[in-house]
Amino acid sequence: MSRTSTRLADVTEVITKGTTPTTLGYEFAETGVPFLRVQNIDGGSVNYERDTLFIDERTHCALKRSQIKPGDVLVSIAGTIGRAGLVPDNAPPLNCNQAVAIVRPTEQIFRPFLRLWLESSDAQKQMRGATVRGTISNLSLTQVGDLEIPLPPLAEQRRIAEVLDRAEALRAKRRAALAQLDSLTQSLFLDLFGDPATNPKRWPDKQLGDVIFSASDGPHVSPEYVEAGVPFLSTRHVRPTGIIWEDLKYISEDEAQIHWKKCKPERGDILYTKGGTTGIAKVVDFDTPVAIWVHIALLKTDKSKVEPLWLEAMLNTPYCYQQSQRFTRGIANHDLGLTRMVKIKIYLPPLSLQREFARRVGAAEKLKTTQRASLAELDALFATFQHRAFRGELWDDIA
Repeated sequence: MSRTSTRLADVTEVITKGTTPTTLGYEFAETGVPFLRVQNIDGGSVNYERDTLFIDERTHCALKRSQIKPGDVLVSIAGTIGRAGLVPDNAPPLNCNQAVAIVRPTEQIFRPFLRLWLESSDAQKQMRGATVRGTISNLSLTQVGDLEIPLPPLAEQRRIAEVLDRAEALRAKRRAALAQLDSLTQSLFLDLFGDPATNPKRWPDKQLGDVIFSASDGPHVSPEYVEAGVPFLSTRHVRPTGIIWEDLKYISEDEAQIHWKKCKPERGDILYTKGGTTGIAKVVDFDTPVAIWVHIALLKTDKSKVEPLWLEAMLNTPYCYQQSQRFTRGIANHDLGLTRMVKIKIYLPPLSLQREFARRVGAAEKLKTTQRASLAELDALFATFQHRAFRGELWDDIA
């Protein structure tokens, strides 16, 4: 395969980004044109139906330069750098903020090939080298345009994308198996305890505040990040399936000590997202010292009343999640608030039954550990394929 490469700007019609409407005097809306942020770019695709803000048609027309078209490739350029996604052909009108770059390639480049390359180790290395570090990492549009992309003939671009897509499909199946195991937790919960919305087994009604000693959050100031130190968790790192130990930022031990005076996560506590993506709970089941952002609440559980794994599952039910959304205030800057959070309604079954639930969840976790190991092997294989493909080696072997 030809090793010809070119600047990304030379094979694109447009490289642009959005802005926050409020900085120009416009407001967000309850419905309308989906307004995308970095969290809407995931797994190589663009999800405009989940965790989405909206702007009205007038604002969309005013923000002309960041209007997104089907087939555009989006790449994150602030905070989380280098996450790429392809806008579906059937996508409605979309817009985005300044953390998202819109790349509209010419006919010289196959769009799925571009998306795959942007997530390759070569592209990521270039982006890390160009990143400007301040309060958050960011990449300028000029730096995006200066990325050197390999440019084999269009037919070979298509074949490379096809091979990598097949490898990605295997990873997707393994992730789907893990997702089935993740959903098993909620199935076990409903089987043992019943739907909290109807409480068919008539467990005593309580509020979240009745089963915890305290609810606190991280300091309400931006930290100073360092190259290495104490992991600093934000809401994107807290998921019901576990803590995401990737794309972390760090703070110094001295600054962490200041954080810990107010809020120090320990095993058996629960992390509960209260800003941005609100209403996600995860038990602290690790011993790594961490600090947390203001948008995460730390719940100190009363273990004489609740099993932490049970409370995590309870808070992640649709019943509790919907309450968290009702209690959340603000449109652009969602915040659940500690005083509102502790009023979330729950029911309270016997502690012995909660512990039986935790035992069953533990057995499912063992199965997930096996599946995760298999997925890690597939991820490593995909990374090898990807590296060789964009170096011109993979297709030579296949051909």
